[in-house]
Amino acid sequence: MSDTSSSSSPLTALDAVVQHVNATTPQSDAIGRAVESAREYGVAVPDAMTGAFLTAMMSLASARRTGHPAAVIASPAAGVVGLHLMAGLADDGVLTCIDPELEHQALAKQAFRDAGIRPNRQRFLPSPPTEVMDRLAPSSYDLVYLDVEPSAILAAQEKAWPLLREGGVLVIPGALLDGTVEDASRTDRDTAAARLADQQLLELEGARVVRLPIAAGATILVKG
Repeated sequence: MSDTSSSSSPLTALDAVVQHVNATTPQSDAIGRAVESAREYGVAVPDAMTGAFLTAMMSLASARRTGHPAAVIASPAAGVVGLHLMAGLADDGVLTCIDPELEHQALAKQAFRDAGIRPNRQRFLPSPPTEVMDRLAPSSYDLVYLDVEPSAILAAQEKAWPLLREGGVLVIPGALLDGTVEDASRTDRDTAAARLADQQLLELEGARVVRLPIAAGATILVKG
């Protein structure tokens, strides 16, 4: 979310809420270390408010599962995102982390080790999301976190959607580009791609779509 807290720009009500929630949401030491490590490598991570939302969504999405809930993370920030999702998963839940950069996956592995997460609860696929999601079992996942460039949103969503079981959740952070999709004067490639994706996702058959002012404007799709 854009920073509007300078002295020349008074806080909006939404900005004030975000600041309060981020300042008062407790986070584990493991998440704090993972956030610090990710930032040292220039990896953008979700704020505390978004992390709490992810934990809640993971818990709700997997609540109806009788056993072995599962999630997919396609993001450079898999370590931080994964720790938030693990907080909402049952002890037998498994995370699949997808990112082509081995450095990003090393950060996630270290974050999981620091948090004491068992190796059999994590899987790493070092490939671009659109090239590897076809290998995953369809209708087997409770949540997919899809952090991709605007130009890849629709292609990645098309690959991710079949992976979700009925009632599963697809989270696309940054899909609304901090609200710039609403600015008709913005005609750059990223904005145009995000705007097209926003329009098409709203019309996706079999999905309940919610857009929220978190994670630079996130689109949430619930299957069924």
